[in-house]
Amino acid sequence: MNLHYQFFPRMKSSLSMLALMMATGWAAAQSAPPATVIIPGTRIFPESLTSTKDGTVIFGSIGTGIIFRAAPNTVMAAAWIRPAADGPQGVFGVLADDASSTLWACYGTPGRTPGTTPPPSTLYAYDLVSGAPKGRYPLPTEGAFCNDIAVAADGTVYAADTTNMEVARLVKGGQALELWAGNGVFGPKGGGVDGIAIVGGRVMVNTLVTSKIFAVTVAPNGSAGKTTELTLDRAIERPDGMRSYGVSDLLVVEGGSGGRLSRITVAGDSGKVTTLKAGYPDGPVAVTVVGTTAYVLEGQLAGMRAQPDATTPPKPFQATAVSLTQP
Repeated sequence: MNLHYQFFPRMKSSLSMLALMMATGWAAAQSAPPATVIIPGTRIFPESLTSTKDGTVIFGSIGTGIIFRAAPNTVMAAAWIRPAADGPQGVFGVLADDASSTLWACYGTPGRTPGTTPPPSTLYAYDLVSGAPKGRYPLPTEGAFCNDIAVAADGTVYAADTTNMEVARLVKGGQALELWAGNGVFGPKGGGVDGIAIVGGRVMVNTLVTSKIFAVTVAPNGSAGKTTELTLDRAIERPDGMRSYGVSDLLVVEGGSGGRLSRITVAGDSGKVTTLKAGYPDGPVAVTVVGTTAYVLEGQLAGMRAQPDATTPPKPFQATAVSLTQP
């Protein structure tokens, strides 16, 4: 019996299998989302982030008015879209809509120079691949402040107006935003309508100041139906950015209690709140999802008016990963 002849094919097969396993493991490691995505710069002050189905992460900057983009599985974002010279100069909410290949972005003017009238707060649309402008839509109510965006399955775009405690709507193919929900249904002015998302066909809206979440039904003709405040099993504190996750969940960042990422499972008009991670000292402002990973963005907005310290390097502006598969 030729032992060498019989043994060699088996050894070769085992080595091939080992190589395949190593290559597969390497590929998996390469495709794992990074623990941190950094937005370079010293006065960025990002307020929102979003992501595409391929894992691209996109940030808006209040401080520079630039939209930044990080390619899938990369740690560093790069400047991508700069603000129009004749428009507002701060980027607040951003939302990527893969279905229409559109990036939606809320623009406003952070702070007002005495004696000047800033451009109105406006919702902009860009091509999601090239970044080319596709349209601009001023909010309908005077003094509006466009804060965040949600897109329904039928292509309707909803924009949160923080100042007026309203939600504006842009129907698919429409030419202008129109008032959709407001007139006190979210509380009086000053409550801070902020985050917005779609869950179970309803439009979910949170309020930063009064710390509430409302669900608005969509009538068959597209108009706003009944508005209901969700009953939560645990109070939330200063909710800001909010995204839908799965069939019935909301991911919400909370600015109170040192900063938290929470999941709210919605059932009817009730919600079960689960803290996924606590401890965001630099002010959590937004969340987005890449696969089964959430990225939480800290804006450091408290430092917007502070003068840069020449002797102390600025803290990096970044979004950090949280696994959504944890127990």
